[in-house]
Amino acid sequence: MTTAITRLITKLRGESVGTDEFGNQYYQDRKAAPNGRRKRWVVYDGDDEASKVPPEWNAWLHYTIDDIPDGSRRRDWQKPHSPNLTGTPEAYRPAGHTLRGGKRASATGDYEAWTPE
Repeated sequence: MTTAITRLITKLRGESVGTDEFGNQYYQDRKAAPNGRRKRWVVYDGDDEASKVPPEWNAWLHYTIDDIPDGSRRRDWQKPHSPNLTGTPEAYRPAGHTLRGGKRASATGDYEAWTPE
């Protein structure tokens, strides 16, 4: 959730540079700082969750690349970005997890407990 101060700074100082496939909007300062850089930031679509930023936009935000991502830098071996689902109903829950009924497979007898001598 974007705070009021972020919305105000974005309106006063921000220049929109693009939007990713998740609806996140990316901005940079209209004017460069004394060091020549323009501050960059993202306004999330929905919950503020950094894992919702695709790799190419993350590289732009951290000044690894200067070109604004347009999807052309994607390699054919790259998988589509998927956000971190931990803490959501879509999170991975292995067999035996309490939210999946809590029933684990029975022991097979191939485990031998260690005992000190």
